[in-house]
Amino acid sequence: MLKAAEVVLVLATPICPGKFVTVVSGQVANVTTSVNKAVDRAGHFLVESHVLTNVDDAVLPALSGTTEPSRLESLGVVETFAAVTAVRAGDTVAKAANVVLLDIRLARGLGGKGEVIFTGELGQVEAARKAVEERLGQDGGLVSSVVIARPHKDLWAAVV
Repeated sequence: MLKAAEVVLVLATPICPGKFVTVVSGQVANVTTSVNKAVDRAGHFLVESHVLTNVDDAVLPALSGTTEPSRLESLGVVETFAAVTAVRAGDTVAKAANVVLLDIRLARGLGGKGEVIFTGELGQVEAARKAVEERLGQDGGLVSSVVIARPHKDLWAAVV
């Protein structure tokens, strides 16, 4: 995959027994070539793959859990059936509304599911959730989503 085209390795890790996720970034043509090579190599073992173009700047920090918000307001959480779909959901959240993308968690040990956690004003968080539901609902990639208007401080401590 990395030898197929000039791309940057963002993430490569097992997420549960028998499942491994790799995320690369770079020019669209290079990422497409790299992903296509991986898809060919994986064959029937592949769960899913995506090439996202014009990825929002908030996605990579959220993948590494390095986003530090200035304020925690309403809480939005989206759960996806697959880890790679969580990256796509995070990009959708960041582009759909004025929210802070806090974390994209590629769930280890939970069958390879993913979570996207974000915050902002209630209306913006609801708009972001709706956008994800519309986008992932078409593909069947959404497990569930929730918006909590005023989370208790102990919940924030557990989530962030």
